[in-house]
Amino acid sequence: MEPKKLAIIATKGTLDWAYPPFILSSTAAALGYEVQIFFTFYGLNLLKRDLSGLKVSPLGNPGMPMKMPFGPKWFRDINWNIPNAVQAVVPGFESLATGLMKQTIAQKGVASIPDLRQLCLDAEVKFIGCQMTVDLFGFEHGEFIDNIEYGGAATFFEFAGESDICLYM
Repeated sequence: MEPKKLAIIATKGTLDWAYPPFILSSTAAALGYEVQIFFTFYGLNLLKRDLSGLKVSPLGNPGMPMKMPFGPKWFRDINWNIPNAVQAVVPGFESLATGLMKQTIAQKGVASIPDLRQLCLDAEVKFIGCQMTVDLFGFEHGEFIDNIEYGGAATFFEFAGESDICLYM
């Protein structure tokens, strides 16, 4: 019997959007699925050698009321739903949100993005970088990790067309 197949298209390259493709892929691989992720547009940022620049963008994200990772319990339990108008004009708000998210991730014992990405590679999840997007944005292959394939949509469609599950993120 052939293994089930999971195909994912990763289009976003922020810290919060990096988790879904890597968590789902590593879990599927652990369950015996054959997995491929097609990284296109901003999702290519997840294949860069240095992931330290990944940020959270709370602006325009209504599902992101922030809880503080520090202070007394009553303070940590408040949902800080900051209006977009405030987020847009306060200098450094994105960096603040990113720092708070990284602190929360560390406190809760959630794996880092580099660790999850390596887990996927160790589990033989196939990473495909969209060559058209690499060309469009003027990237060089040397900016990305080793062990990835470059190709276009047709490269991915061959696998996605046979997959049991196909997800767009």
